[in-house]
Amino acid sequence: MNPNTQATATAADAPPRSHPRAFEPVTLVLTIVLSVLGALIGIVLITTLGVSPNTAVIGALVAMLIGRIPIGVLARMRSQHRQNLVQSAISGSTFAAANSLLTPIAVPFALGRNDLVWPMLGGAVIGLAVDSWVLFRVFDSKLLPATGSWPAGIAAAETIKAGDTGGRKAALLGVSAVVGFVGALFKLPTSAAGVGFLGNIWALAMFGIGLTIGQYAPDFGFDLGARHVPHGLMIGAGLVALVQALLLMRTRKGGAAAAAGAKAAGGAGAAAGPDADGGRTVEAPQLRRGLLEGMALFLCGAVVVAIGGGVVGGLSLPALVGWVLLAGVAAIVHQLIVGLAAMHSGWFPAFAVTLIFLIIGLVLHIPTVPLALLVGYTASTGPAFADLGYDFKAGWLLRRDAAPWRPFELEGRRQQYLAQLVGFGVALVVVAIAWKTFFSDGKVPPVAEVYVTTIKTGLEPGTMTTMLLWAIPGALVQLLGGPSRQMGVLLATGLLVATPQAGWMVLGALVVRQLYTRWRRRGVTDPAAREESDEQAENDLSLVGAGLVAGSSLNDVGQLTKAL
Repeated sequence: MNPNTQATATAADAPPRSHPRAFEPVTLVLTIVLSVLGALIGIVLITTLGVSPNTAVIGALVAMLIGRIPIGVLARMRSQHRQNLVQSAISGSTFAAANSLLTPIAVPFALGRNDLVWPMLGGAVIGLAVDSWVLFRVFDSKLLPATGSWPAGIAAAETIKAGDTGGRKAALLGVSAVVGFVGALFKLPTSAAGVGFLGNIWALAMFGIGLTIGQYAPDFGFDLGARHVPHGLMIGAGLVALVQALLLMRTRKGGAAAAAGAKAAGGAGAAAGPDADGGRTVEAPQLRRGLLEGMALFLCGAVVVAIGGGVVGGLSLPALVGWVLLAGVAAIVHQLIVGLAAMHSGWFPAFAVTLIFLIIGLVLHIPTVPLALLVGYTASTGPAFADLGYDFKAGWLLRRDAAPWRPFELEGRRQQYLAQLVGFGVALVVVAIAWKTFFSDGKVPPVAEVYVTTIKTGLEPGTMTTMLLWAIPGALVQLLGGPSRQMGVLLATGLLVATPQAGWMVLGALVVRQLYTRWRRRGVTDPAAREESDEQAENDLSLVGAGLVAGSSLNDVGQLTKAL
C-alpha cells in the first residue's frame, strides 16, 4: 500500500482538532453528486408511490465505501464527521425535493393553474429556507432537545459508528438491519418496531395505541378518517402543544445564572461532553428568539406568495391581512407539530396537519386560488424541519466524545446546516428542471390531488363541529402528558397514520423492551449495578432499533426499481 495513502488514512481516523468543513472539495463534490441522486429518488417515489424515503443511511454507506478506496484524497472520507455531512445533505435533498418543493407546486397544477406553479415554487423555497433556519436555531432546546429520540438520526449515527469500529455492535446492528429489510420486503412496518426500542415509553405507547385503533376502527363500522376524528384530536393536542412551547420560551429565574455557573465551574465541564457540560446548547432566550424570527420570516414569505400568486388583487385589505396571518401561523404551527411528532415517533403527519388548515380555510370561506396557495405554502414546511432534526441528532451522537465538546458541537452543527443548504440548492435545481416532465406524464404526488379534491368538493355539514368536539379529549391527553411526552400529538399521529400492523409492532417492541430490561437486572440488588444494567439494556435495544429503522429505510429506497 502507498505509504502516503496509509498516512492519510491514519490521520483521518485520528480525532480532529476542528470539525471538517462542508465546502472542502472532496466533501462538496460527493455532497452534490449524492444530493442529485437523493432528489431524483424523492421525486420518483413521491409521484409514483406517494412516499419519500429517508436516504441518510444510503449516504452514510456510500461515504464509508468511498473512504475505503485506496486513493489518498478519498481516504479523507473515512472521517465519521465527513460521512455525517454527506448523509445530512442527501437526506435533506430527498425530503426537500419531494415534500417541500414538488408537493406544494403540484397543488396549483392539479387545480389547473399552471401559471401559479412558479410563484408557488418561490413560496415553497421561502418555506423550506425558513423551516431549516428555525430548526438550526432551536435544536437542542427544551422544546426540541438533542436527547430526544429522533429515531432516523440514531440509525444514521449507529450505521456510521458500526462501519468505523466493527465488533459486537456492528454485528448486532447488521443483523437488526437485515431483519428490518426482510420484514419490510414482506410489507411489515419494521421501522415502527425499531421506533418502539427508542425514546419515551409513554409517547410511544400513545403512538402505538393510536396506530392500532386507527387500523381496526373501520372493521367496527367507524371510519375515523372520514369523520375527521383524528384531525379534531390533533387540533386540540396541537393547540395545547403550542401553548406548552410558548411556556418553554420563558426564562426561569435563576436559569441563566445556573447556566453561567455551569460554564464557570471549570474547564473540565466544557471538555467532557454534553452530559457534563451543564446541559443544552440552546437556552430559553435563544429558543424564544428563534421561534419569533421564524414567525416573522414566515409572515414575510406569505406576503411574497400573496403578491406572486395574485392574491393581493383578489381579496379585500382585511381579508388579505387575515390570509397572510393565517398562512404565517399555519406554517410555524405545522413545522412544530411535524417536528415534535418526528422527534418522538420517527413519523410525521405532514399531510394530515396540512389538511387541518385546508379545512379551516374552507370553514372561513377562503376562495379557491388563495386557499390552494395557503395549502401549498403550509405543506412546504415541516418535513425538512424534521429531517434536519434527525441529521443533527446523528451528528450530536458522533460528536459527543469530542473535547472541548461545546465549540466542536456547535461548529459541527453549523457545518451540517451548510451541507444541507447545498442539498436544498441541488433539490431546487432538480425540481425546477424536472417538474414539467413529471406532471405532463400524469405523475403528480397523490397528496396534492387529495388537497385539490377537498378544495373542490368542500366540507360536509357539521365537519368543523365534530372536529372541535374531538379537540377536547385531544387537548386533555396532551395536557396530561406534558411537553416532554407529547402524548396527545402522538395519539393523533398514530390515528392519522394508521399503517396496518404498525401498532402491534410498536406495542410489541415496548413489551420486549420492558422484558429485556427486567431480564438483564435479574438478581441484581445494588442500586448502582441496577442502573448500569438498565443503561446497558437501553444501549443494546437502541442498536436493535437503529438497525430495524436502517433496514426499513434501505428497503424504501429500493422501491425505486418498482417505481421505475
